[in-house]
Amino acid sequence: MSVLDDSAWPKARFGDAIRGLAQRTGLALREAEALPVPLTLKGEGLSRWLQGSAMTLGLELEPFSAPFEAVAESLAGASPARVRWPEGRQEWALALVRVRRGRACLLGPDLRERWLEVGALEGALTATLTREWEPRLAPLIEKVGVDGARRRQVQRVLLGEMVGRRAVWMGWMLHPSATESFWSQARGAGLSGLAAGAVAAHALEVGFFVLGWWLIARGALGGHPQRAWLQAWALALGSSLAVGLLGAWIKGQLSIGFGRLLKRRLMSGTLNLKPSEVGHQGAGQLLGRVFEAEAAEALSLLGGLGAVLALVEWGMAMAVLGSGLGGWVHVGLGVAWLAVTASLVWRVWRGVSAWSALRLELTHGLVEDLVGHRTRLVQQDPARWHEGEDLGLERAQEVSREMDRASAALQAMIPRGWLLVGLAGLIPSIAAGGATAPQVALSIGGVVLAWQAFSAISQGLGALCWAAVAWGQIHDLFEAAGRRSPAPDPTLSLIGGGASGPLLELRAASFKHPGRDRAAVSRCSLQIQRGDRILLRGPSGGGKSTLAAVISGLVEPDEGLLLLGGLDRRSLGVGAWRRRVASAPQFHENHVLTASLAFNLLMGRRWPADAVDLEEAELICRELGLGELIDRMPSKMLQMVGETGWQLSHGERSRIFLARALLQGAELVVLDESFAALDPESLREALECVRRRAPALIVIAHP
Repeated sequence: MSVLDDSAWPKARFGDAIRGLAQRTGLALREAEALPVPLTLKGEGLSRWLQGSAMTLGLELEPFSAPFEAVAESLAGASPARVRWPEGRQEWALALVRVRRGRACLLGPDLRERWLEVGALEGALTATLTREWEPRLAPLIEKVGVDGARRRQVQRVLLGEMVGRRAVWMGWMLHPSATESFWSQARGAGLSGLAAGAVAAHALEVGFFVLGWWLIARGALGGHPQRAWLQAWALALGSSLAVGLLGAWIKGQLSIGFGRLLKRRLMSGTLNLKPSEVGHQGAGQLLGRVFEAEAAEALSLLGGLGAVLALVEWGMAMAVLGSGLGGWVHVGLGVAWLAVTASLVWRVWRGVSAWSALRLELTHGLVEDLVGHRTRLVQQDPARWHEGEDLGLERAQEVSREMDRASAALQAMIPRGWLLVGLAGLIPSIAAGGATAPQVALSIGGVVLAWQAFSAISQGLGALCWAAVAWGQIHDLFEAAGRRSPAPDPTLSLIGGGASGPLLELRAASFKHPGRDRAAVSRCSLQIQRGDRILLRGPSGGGKSTLAAVISGLVEPDEGLLLLGGLDRRSLGVGAWRRRVASAPQFHENHVLTASLAFNLLMGRRWPADAVDLEEAELICRELGLGELIDRMPSKMLQMVGETGWQLSHGERSRIFLARALLQGAELVVLDESFAALDPESLREALECVRRRAPALIVIAHP
């Protein structure tokens, strides 16, 4: 049997393959058993089951594909991954552990690793596509007269030219879940080892530097200028340089890995925020938080690791000074100067905090003014347009001046001041007499080493001040990523509701917004059957939209019970709930993204879309009266829309939101004020389309 055959996992053991891959590659796992795959699952159902099964283990599966011309490169960067079985069959799969030096390591059902050439795996994964095109290319190759070993090479080149950008479905990449502990993810990614390596490399670099200084002092100044001393000194300096280069490489790898994990964590936290947590923030505040996220990533590692390495260097400098002329007096001066540094860092942190708060306030005001510029032109006296900006800039100048003073004192006074303090500490010992040249040289070397350490400490702690302030803006995103809900049973998430019983049932449900005294929804009971058409009317502030959010799964009721097809939200999981209940929120909570019209329509269904998806999306748009819009756009369904694309009217946006909800294929569609912007004719077309296509429907409207 071939390596591929020996490494193939049967469908029933796909869950075991995921667990085995995670254990072999060091990913943290929850205490849960891998569930057997229902053998009837195929296609999208199998993909959803696999993702749900991974969630029960505290993992995430990311589907991935690659252009035909880049399959080998994609395999190299995809491990660990569950790779589909060649020939497109869904009854078997391969578990890719790693790719190293052109060879792929596969984990078999017996948990043994087997190696084969990446080219062989690539050829197997693209075999279906190759066979499809071979009959078309064979006459051309025969005509040219190429045979033997070159025939395969020519065929490969021609195939790359013909279908090089055609996507080849590869499988699923395996990641630790973003809800798991960030530090356990960091350990699993090897960042703790890299951090320890960076500290050790820096300590060795400084150690070789001290050794070289001692050797030159002992040899050149101690009356023994033999060649051996100079050779030892050169060897120590060369070793310091080599270890320094190694440390720089380790710090680069640590920076890349830390940045990747932090970006993923913050993105997951952003997607995990509740609408109520960001609804009160304007565009300017959100833009400011984006800037702070970038600053936190860049400065936290630079400042944190830099400060740790600088403290290691400071400790070694104190050891050198303690063995020199000044002894413990010199060490005491070093500790006292470190305390002075800490007091200046505190002052810098206060200045940076005040300046950053003001900067974010000014950014928010500027963006809000830009968004409302047309209103400002019409309603505000031009003579008063700049009053707020002038006051804000004056405050910014004052705060910036104070921050700059503190930063300048930290960066300039601390290192240079230490040189004066450190050298002054040598004067009593030298004046007392008896000091030898090597002792003086060693003590001066300790002062210089401490000067380098204080320079690095000033820079590192200064960067940490900025990182700490930036962290205050994004820590809620970091924490939101760790909100762990119980993993749903992947089998339950695939179960559709039976024909009998209500589609959705609400029993004595209540929900109160944070910070509010009264509940927006109080002990509400409701049953929705398949085929129901429900109109919910009431005054503004009566709780209609909150009830829609509860039904849609955007928020969980504080009290009561909510069932969909007889199962609650935790049993089904958030993804399965939202596949079965689609919602079009109010206009101000819904958005057209700067992307193609097709993406905006199908983002809740599947992307990239296939031809069937695109055809259905266009059909629904035409039923909603958007046919004229599509015909006008040069790129039709692929036309870019949004703020920097094709401009859409209020009514066109409303109908796109309707189409987006209908295209999800949900069992229940909830429409919140979705018809308010439509004229009578458009309203009639939209109502007919929605009533025809929604299996069950709730429409929220004002009286």
